[in-house]
Amino acid sequence: MVNITEDINLSVIIPTLNEANNLPFLLADLRRWDESIEIIVVDGGSSDLTQKIAKLSGAKVVSSINFNRGGQLKEGAKIAKGNWLFFVHADSRLPDNWSITVSKTLKSKSSRNKAWFFNFKVNSKGLLFRLLEIAVYLRSNLLKKPYGDQGLLIHKNIYELTGGYSKLELMEDLEFILRITGKYRISSLCIPIFTGSRKWERNGVFNQSWKNLRLRMRWEKGEDPKILYSEYYVRNK
Repeated sequence: MVNITEDINLSVIIPTLNEANNLPFLLADLRRWDESIEIIVVDGGSSDLTQKIAKLSGAKVVSSINFNRGGQLKEGAKIAKGNWLFFVHADSRLPDNWSITVSKTLKSKSSRNKAWFFNFKVNSKGLLFRLLEIAVYLRSNLLKKPYGDQGLLIHKNIYELTGGYSKLELMEDLEFILRITGKYRISSLCIPIFTGSRKWERNGVFNQSWKNLRLRMRWEKGEDPKILYSEYYVRNK
């Protein structure tokens, strides 16, 4: 049973846009947390039942004026009351033991000087998905470049000292990670977070990975995120 009190230790921030089919499962996972928690759903203008589902679960729902994930995450963090912030995508699933691991992390004083991410896993069988997971593991743990679909657990002090998320149309996760790693360490929680395979199955694992890489390289060269955003979401409809 989620315990929502005035003395909030963890604020969960979930950006949404028409996530009625996915959000209930994530909210069910979050109910395994038995300490103080605040769940903030920052909605970018859903036309389905996303907001109603969030409200029925007891979450705080914010109708965002920002229509991109970076802006939604920034808006949610601004009103969060918890000492720790957990940013997670609405189509993610958490393992059964997530609350045990995260609770231990929150209670360790040394953990406050790091940012934390989960290990990327795909909710589907197949060798290509396992290879994708290995590639993401290496990128995250060796290069220290986890993406937003791996979640981000960070103490509010570090979040504020590093400037928080930017209102970028795309690459908001990588841009923030680069700022964090410029000053602080980032580590894996060593537990998985599961993401849906629909995008990868529709576009192909190699094809989708190549498109993502190309967009990232163009962003690193200074191309306008608005153009990249438009291309990314047209390709992934």
